[in-house]
Amino acid sequence: MPLDNANNKGVTGAITGVTGTLGAAVGGLTGTVGGVVGAAGRGVGQTINNTTGTKAVGDGLQGLTNGIENGTAKLAKGVEDGSKGKKVW
Repeated sequence: MPLDNANNKGVTGAITGVTGTLGAAVGGLTGTVGGVVGAAGRGVGQTINNTTGTKAVGDGLQGLTNGIENGTAKLAKGVEDGSKGKKVW
């Protein structure tokens, strides 16, 4: 929520509140999607490893989806921090 000072009253305060809420929602959704991709990749990768007896393809898939999961988690944190007015870089 906006702080109670002269810079966050009226229209500016309303816009700050909306963008903060929107940023938090986008950040949360991004994190969720990344988590789902990572979990799915680990599951499919493990299935490939177990059914084929080879580890190269399954481990490669797991590595790829883990990278996506980690990247989206960092992106989500940055979006959420930015929506709170925190410096993100």
